[in-house]
Amino acid sequence: MTTAQHLAVIELLRAAAFPAVRGPTALGAGGPGFHLVELAGGADPEQCGAEHTALVDLLAVRLGEPDVLSLWSLQARVTGGEEIPEPWRELSGGPRWLHLWWTGGRWLAVGLADGAARWGTDGAGCRLIAAVTETDPP
Repeated sequence: MTTAQHLAVIELLRAAAFPAVRGPTALGAGGPGFHLVELAGGADPEQCGAEHTALVDLLAVRLGEPDVLSLWSLQARVTGGEEIPEPWRELSGGPRWLHLWWTGGRWLAVGLADGAARWGTDGAGCRLIAAVTETDPP
């Protein structure tokens, strides 16, 4: 996908109603209060990194500078058994950090997960992911 296509998917998610129950959706996954989608993935981390940078830069122009949220402590909290709401629990096993925007009464999160994270299918490559949620980051 191109950056324009990534942005189009994000705009669809920002406008879409949240599913009543957790499960797959036409674009990814979702549940009460959240949408989660893999925008791109592959074996070439440089390509994923470039797509991530281009998307974050474009979103920053449109929505303002993002907050950056490290997920290290969230990963530790999940591992320790703390109950974390979705999509934050799912995201805790992916990217090391997220770029966050508060816009239109919802959070938009964009992150890049490497193959070592559970988002990878075989331990190689990377995944560009986005989430839209009304649930504040924990």
